Amino acid sequence: MRELDLSRLRRTSLHARKSKVSFRGFAAPVRKGMSLGAFLAGLPDYLAARDFRAVVDAVARAKRRGAPVLLGIGAHFIKVGLPPLLLQGLSERLFDGVAMNGAGVIHDVELALAGRTSEDVAESLEDGSFGMARETARFIHSALASGVEEGLGFGSAVGKALAASRAPHRGRSLLAGAWERGVPVTVHVCIGTDITHMHPEADGAAMGEASLRDFRAFCGLVSRLQGGVYLNVGSAVVLPEVFLKAVSVARNLGKPLSRITTVNMDFQKLYRPDVNVVSRPTRKGGKGVHLIGPHEILFPLLMAAVAERIG
Repeated sequence: MRELDLSRLRRTSLHARKSKVSFRGFAAPVRKGMSLGAFLAGLPDYLAARDFRAVVDAVARAKRRGAPVLLGIGAHFIKVGLPPLLLQGLSERLFDGVAMNGAGVIHDVELALAGRTSEDVAESLEDGSFGMARETARFIHSALASGVEEGLGFGSAVGKALAASRAPHRGRSLLAGAWERGVPVTVHVCIGTDITHMHPEADGAAMGEASLRDFRAFCGLVSRLQGGVYLNVGSAVVLPEVFLKAVSVARNLGKPLSRITTVNMDFQKLYRPDVNVVSRPTRKGGKGVHLIGPHEILFPLLMAAVAERIG
């Protein structure tokens, strides 16, 4: 076998060639006592760090223009201790609306009632005691029964009930805090997925009516999203599906949503958040971004970076 003669290869100059990496995008060294702003400015200008800056810029730009910033959260968001940051964001009008699933309501209510939540599923499943806390079910279904009669949606019904209750930790409740601040929280349930659906107090008509009202309210929020930002934090299926339908409703009614930023924040990249949040809604215009990492680190970092940017 004869080796190929490479002497006639056409070669280029390193100095003239287009390159994707240079010292301009490198990180700045950290030092003791440096400010958060200096730390953020010193992050590398590549890949996830560049995407993170793009999200911060999009949120700050939306706030300057008066465009909405909407947040969708899975229950894990609550279980890793992030509600205080979200309550701060609601107080400062950083977020114009929050969407959550039924499990998020359960954890918020249990924390308000008892200061604790999240049972050991594997252990309690063995004897059938999983999901059988009576206080959780009674409070939520009682709140829904009253709220639906008043014309409220799921989130408002439970939020109002918590705010008016004697729950010892109601002051730290996300739903109660949103109700008191006048920020809409929409709750999107799938019958059979939540522990409260197993209890005798469960009323399918009330749950369905309340959640349908919240879906329509969420469609209203999404219809005003032009120039704004939607962040999906930790919901792998339910909220990505709900968001996609809301985008379709908004466009069907003449809202182009051609300048939106969509963000999926989770510890791994999954199919439905990728296609239903990041990719499909932004094909007509805008930008979709994945921020991959633990919520308990990424979300506080995002909140701190936005605070630095918009003061």
